[in-house]
Amino acid sequence: MRIASLPLGIALLSTFSAAFCQASDFSWVDPAVASVSQDVIELRHTIHQNPELGNMEVKTSELVAQQLKALGLEVRTHIGKTGVVGVLKGGKPGPVVALRADMDALPVKEMTGLPFASTATGVRRGKTVPVMHACGHDTHTAMLLGAAKVLAEHRNEVAGTVVFLFQPAEEGAADVDEFEADAVIGARAMIRDGALDSPKVEAIFGVHVMAGYPTGHLYYKSGTVLNSNDAFRITVKGQQTHGSAPWSGVDPIIASENIIGGLQTLVSRRIDMTKGMGVISVGTMNAGAASNIIPETAELTGTIRTNNASIRNTILQKMPPLVNGIASAYETKANLLLVNIAPVTINNPALTEAMVPALELAAPGKVERLESSLSPSEDFSFYAEKVPGLFVFLGATPADQDMQKVPNNHSPYFTADDATLATGVKAHVQFVLNYPGRVAEKS
Repeated sequence: MRIASLPLGIALLSTFSAAFCQASDFSWVDPAVASVSQDVIELRHTIHQNPELGNMEVKTSELVAQQLKALGLEVRTHIGKTGVVGVLKGGKPGPVVALRADMDALPVKEMTGLPFASTATGVRRGKTVPVMHACGHDTHTAMLLGAAKVLAEHRNEVAGTVVFLFQPAEEGAADVDEFEADAVIGARAMIRDGALDSPKVEAIFGVHVMAGYPTGHLYYKSGTVLNSNDAFRITVKGQQTHGSAPWSGVDPIIASENIIGGLQTLVSRRIDMTKGMGVISVGTMNAGAASNIIPETAELTGTIRTNNASIRNTILQKMPPLVNGIASAYETKANLLLVNIAPVTINNPALTEAMVPALELAAPGKVERLESSLSPSEDFSFYAEKVPGLFVFLGATPADQDMQKVPNNHSPYFTADDATLATGVKAHVQFVLNYPGRVAEKS
């Protein structure tokens, strides 16, 4: 019944949204965005030069709170630990929508050579590491602050209430072990602390910059748009001995090497690739303290990404016996921990189709529908489980560059073109002005 009624809902919302776009005079948007563009660029540079790891975004959250208070918004801090919530009440009655940006950086040493490049360090679980905005969260924060300024200065044109969510720890927390049973961070911590409840949000939007896509272009997809993310930690225990006499002990490194290879067979031989995709990647391997000692233990950590529940379940079910079997074959013992970091990100189909006209207003002639979901994951998915959500992507690479060769997100050479920020600001503003719920109330 619900599936059968979905196309009609999409058609109605799309019609309403298109009619609203045509009937309403939002000619002020482009000049308003242009007036804040330089401020947005400067904010981005400031945030980029002062990156902070997840749950450590103290200075960033202070900057955000100051900016929002200066606009006359209601501001709540320490949401989800270091998150900030700003509430703008429009001059006209209407629904409540949320706009979300993430603020945290990554433990990456910046190699871009930009004049505003980061030289910062931070402490991640007791270890000092370099810190860089290698995924564009500096742009997300700056763009949303720009949108807040545009909407606040034109609040009489805003119907309803806008909730601005500035979230910590999308990339994980520097002070929390993700494998702890009670670890609640990022979006889940924001939701726990009432980010969607006061006022009650009915729809949420997010924008993420992407390298390898041309500046100023917006990309969207209905339904599944990003993968789920499951993390794993495998501890392999052997028997320590002298490196010159490996036969007198049990080598956990050799066992770990074969576990890494075996994990890839889960993807290549055990999942039905016609249903979707799956990726298993080992990100760290730590073992030993000296070149001439075979250690007692080795530790592997990694990530599992899927866009299909059946594939995810197959991997999670078959992974423990595979790991334990390989470990046993090498006379070692393995301990496997699995934790769900984020579910699949799903764009609400009706909301997505209804908001296409808004995307076109933000980037005329530069809006494209993605043919398939993208491989990364995002904890925006937790918001989208609570209320209808739409998560879109913003190209951040100048059009004259080779899109196949530019450094990707999370690279130490990752860059985001300042010229794309205005489109991001405009997209947030158009989401608010053209949300179809406002049309339904007027019709």
